[in-house]
Amino acid sequence: MNFAKRFIQKFAVSIVSLLSCFDRVIFKGYLPFRGEQYLNDYVDRVLGMRRKDFLPWLKQHSERLVEYGKRIAREQGRPYEYRQGRFKKEKFIQALIRKDALDLGLVAVLCVQETCSAVKLKYGEGKPRLIFTRRPQRVLYYYWLDANFGLMYLRLQTYFPYTMQVYVNGHNWLARQMTHWGLGFVQHDNAFVELDNPQRAQELADRFAKLPWVKQLHAWARKINPLLKGRGWLRGMSYYWVTAQAEYSSDILFASSAKLRELYPRLLNHAAVNFSARDILTFLGRKLHGNFQGEVLTSLKKGRHPGARVKHWVKENWLKMYDKFGLILRVETVINQPGEFRVRRRCERNGQSQVLWCPMNKGVANLPSYQRVARAANERYLEALSVVNDPAPAYRQRSHLTKSKVTKSKKGKKRTYAGFNPARADHAQLFRAVLSGDHLLRGFYNAQIRQALWGQHLSAEQRRRQARQVTRLLKRLHLRGLLAKIPHTRRWRVTALGQQVLGALVQLHYHGLATAI
Repeated sequence: MNFAKRFIQKFAVSIVSLLSCFDRVIFKGYLPFRGEQYLNDYVDRVLGMRRKDFLPWLKQHSERLVEYGKRIAREQGRPYEYRQGRFKKEKFIQALIRKDALDLGLVAVLCVQETCSAVKLKYGEGKPRLIFTRRPQRVLYYYWLDANFGLMYLRLQTYFPYTMQVYVNGHNWLARQMTHWGLGFVQHDNAFVELDNPQRAQELADRFAKLPWVKQLHAWARKINPLLKGRGWLRGMSYYWVTAQAEYSSDILFASSAKLRELYPRLLNHAAVNFSARDILTFLGRKLHGNFQGEVLTSLKKGRHPGARVKHWVKENWLKMYDKFGLILRVETVINQPGEFRVRRRCERNGQSQVLWCPMNKGVANLPSYQRVARAANERYLEALSVVNDPAPAYRQRSHLTKSKVTKSKKGKKRTYAGFNPARADHAQLFRAVLSGDHLLRGFYNAQIRQALWGQHLSAEQRRRQARQVTRLLKRLHLRGLLAKIPHTRRWRVTALGQQVLGALVQLHYHGLATAI
């Protein structure tokens, strides 16, 4: 297993398998009505209709879509349900599947009221104009048990502009692929608690992003929107599809619930305490700089059912870690704003088409880029967690830090280097700085630690004084075997002993236990 190599190697005796896979994916489809001016021109010239007549005409088509949903449900012998107010659709659908022992085909058509894009007339000088607005309207949810994708839904807004939404789950698709190829597995909800062949399962999971999505989405749209077919007024049109949300998870299956239960609290606490805003941005392939606009937030929930989770937000994207069924450690990247990530692609620059590092866009064709970005984020996160250890041995080795260290120069001159006090806030801050996830792969320079401790200073004399102080602090850690110099560079790295001792003492300090030292 090359993915998250250090994490896997460190806890290998407790780990059974690793699988990275798309989880929840939501696509949205938009018809080609590009703005209000285009819509008004279309009504005037193509439909040849007065604008005030357009809205009642749309209501007729809205009724047609509702009646079509009822007919589909009736023909398939499945319920059509109209619901108002709070209604847990997924719970209702799962109950229907169990009650009727369904394994394929339509489960139900649900009609609910939701606030969506719509149009209205705006009066003023001259001719009234059609403008876009938002208001509650009927929305149809077609829940299907698909032969290839398992449980999914198609959502159709019954009023113009007839926006569509498609939900699929990568784990459900993978389950059907493994069944097709004769691979043994046990699935609970959206996770696998047993895999006979994890390597082959991963190969299959990697195919999900490269499916012919546009063709498939067009077929589903025509299945539930009759206005696209025959003599419908949208005939000849097709939806433009984007990825509205994509969840990509990395599941580490443990040998027993006891193994995960022993490790998981330490992982949670480390992620909540040690990962800074800079770390989280690094995991997501970003850098913290002066032009960054937004917030980086971390939330730890220990009272969550069935377990605890930690979640890190960067604008509308996030990373989270949680446990499933007491056996699986899941790290998941959720992408809602792909433009926050940069990928190598062809884009326009200075009027020319070039292959450059450009913001990732929402087009469905970019789903392989979603996979690469999210998988890399999950791996960085797990690699940063590889420093977590059982704090008890590290606590017993605190003498590495607290005792003074005496060295001799070549001339026989002795020099004493003071120890550290883990109960001191400034010493704990130093430990956190050198343990930063941002330094895990590349190591760190003196200047990075100086900035972490004191920030930026305009005074050159201040910078020089602080640099000398950091040099002495790093030397003190180095003499105790907690830091090592990266050969032929000016960078330092934390040793395995340093990760064990410093990581544990940071945790102890955070929980108020370092005062016992």
